[in-house]
Amino acid sequence: MSSLSKLSIGILGLGLIGGSLARSLRYKLPNIKIRAYDLNAVNLEAALADGAINDFDDLEGVVKVSDVVVLALPPLSNIDMIKKLSEIVGENSIVTDVSSVKTAIRAAVTLAPEPFQRNFVLGHPIAGSERSGYGAASHNLFDGRSVILTPHSSTSTFAVGIVHELWRSIGANVIGMSPDEHDSILASTSHLPHLLAYALVNVLIGQKKSDDIFRYAAGGFADFSRLASSDPTMWSEIFLTNANETEVMLDAFIDQLMGYKSLLSEKNHQALAINFKAAKTAREHFMEKHYNPQNSLNSPSRSTNYVVNPSSRIYGTISVPGDKSISHRAIILGSIADGVTKITGFLEGEDTLCTLKAFCEMGVTIVGPDNGVVIVYGVGIDGLKAPRIPLYMGNSGTAMRLIAGVLSAQNFDSELIGDESLSNRPMQRISDPLSEFGARIKLTKGNFPPLYISGTSLHGVRHEMTIASAQIKSCLLLAGINASGITKITEPAPCRDHTERMLEGFGYPVERRQAEGELIISGGGRLTATDIEVPGDISSAAFFMVAAAISKNSEIHLKQVGLNPTRTGIISLLKLMNAELQISNERVVGGESVGDITIASSELSGISVPVELVPLAIDEFPIFCIAAACAKGITTIKGAGELRVKESDRIQAMADGLTALGITLKTFDDGLQIKGGNLLGGNVKSFSDHRIAMAFTIAGVRASGPISIEDCENVATSFPGFVGLARSIGIDVRET
Repeated sequence: MSSLSKLSIGILGLGLIGGSLARSLRYKLPNIKIRAYDLNAVNLEAALADGAINDFDDLEGVVKVSDVVVLALPPLSNIDMIKKLSEIVGENSIVTDVSSVKTAIRAAVTLAPEPFQRNFVLGHPIAGSERSGYGAASHNLFDGRSVILTPHSSTSTFAVGIVHELWRSIGANVIGMSPDEHDSILASTSHLPHLLAYALVNVLIGQKKSDDIFRYAAGGFADFSRLASSDPTMWSEIFLTNANETEVMLDAFIDQLMGYKSLLSEKNHQALAINFKAAKTAREHFMEKHYNPQNSLNSPSRSTNYVVNPSSRIYGTISVPGDKSISHRAIILGSIADGVTKITGFLEGEDTLCTLKAFCEMGVTIVGPDNGVVIVYGVGIDGLKAPRIPLYMGNSGTAMRLIAGVLSAQNFDSELIGDESLSNRPMQRISDPLSEFGARIKLTKGNFPPLYISGTSLHGVRHEMTIASAQIKSCLLLAGINASGITKITEPAPCRDHTERMLEGFGYPVERRQAEGELIISGGGRLTATDIEVPGDISSAAFFMVAAAISKNSEIHLKQVGLNPTRTGIISLLKLMNAELQISNERVVGGESVGDITIASSELSGISVPVELVPLAIDEFPIFCIAAACAKGITTIKGAGELRVKESDRIQAMADGLTALGITLKTFDDGLQIKGGNLLGGNVKSFSDHRIAMAFTIAGVRASGPISIEDCENVATSFPGFVGLARSIGIDVRET
């Protein structure tokens, strides 16, 4: 039973939204106490008669007995009501609103006493109808619809959690956003369309024979003009309270219309067709991305290919996106911490956004990302809610394996799914050790996802890992903090330690016995929210490091790259190959070492990769293979069998691509031997693996002719903006 059932809800205003909220809560939580206030007695009597509310009263009578008060009046009325509420609301009562403008509401709230501000959660359900009033209210209005919450950093996480659960309990999907971003986006997607609908109808009213126009209007007119049937009083208030943002969008629309007018005057059929086609393509891509559940696992995705031409010089100073591994972990730990965690430098890639969306589905309010800033309103170690749908991990093995560690100890069941590539990656490597904790995980395809996890209590264990894998280690640590007793994990070789460092940053102690390769953690503790600054991803930086090293007259400066000692294997390998590489401005940011990297054109030499460096550079081996192909002599990689079970079989994928480009090599079960030579142009397959696609993009810098790379759409999972950044430093790459 939802915790909301024990609370008393007061709804101020029983129009379409307030009435639908009352009906929805009654339908989903029959025993919940709902009281209402409305100046329209007909609405109150109707709601009482159909059982949507238990009682109604005057404003003070409703507010003083309500644990949660919902302001469901028009925007200007809500603003006027806020001062009154701040004077009569209970000290611990939570207040939220449903207004479609947020900056004006926020301004009114900031004038109220601080305790009132802390318990006020600004919200807006993206649901509505051209019909208005209680008579139009429906118990399923919010099913599958989005509700935007726009809390500020000092808002009580408890209040945010209750309001999130209120909307979630009636079928809505809760997302977070800043008030400014909300008003800007809503001006574009909701306010402007309503304004245009009113304008179009008024234009037609002013025409001669307007009755005939309406009589013979086609379905398109009815669909577009439907919004003009919306409540005129409410919408006039919305436009006035969000006038600035609406004016910006209206100006842009007027400019677009004037452009169309010019093209019509010029009878420019081709330009019109091109413009219309661009709009059609953009809308179809938008609908595919945002309206197909989990991007429709069985539907074909849009194919993206790269064509790369040889480059004469690579030069510039750049910053790469935030570290993907740290971004995943920041969302996970911030979600189960107590308090508000602010993340800066967050990687806005598809992989990390899957992690973010998964925790939103489990009741966590997350604002952003907005230019790399994410604010997480943690629900505590025991505050996650049962997901209503399978949690989609996209292409991310990191997300699936780490989140499995968290979910295995919950008191609810869950299912983790992924795209086609992730659905063929081994998961027994986490299900077996988790079963030692007492976890119950079913792999429906034997060794592969989906993962069906039955919630249960866990107990601490002693586990010796057989392979050096940060994903497995992190999964077990996350299970360990939720398990009773002590967990001891022994790793066969050092691998990335972001989880240990971040747990300590959240105030959760981890004992590290480096000599024994042992980690010890006690279950039952709490995490305290903290601010996290995500450094640049060294895995992303590696592509440009190699690009500069293999090109003539080239030099690249990379700013604020993460230099965690468990991640710098690629730097050590390039130095062993005699790369001209320097590190400067080293410092510690948020517990992670960072620095600036400068790398210039180099005469690389082949090497035998030291086995101890393999786990420290496991994700960088695709681009390292390109460096090896451009080096003098032979490079041998052994002990890297883990590459066989990444997003693709990276050993075979690199071997196939390099062979197609004229490089002589041998493959082993656990590596390759590459003889440096002259790269030719040609066609290669990425096997939908982002790192393979980016590695061969860099190969094109040195090749004697163009290189075409197939299936590059997954680059967005780890490095959004890769093509643009590559082009900015002189790499001649284009998408086809």
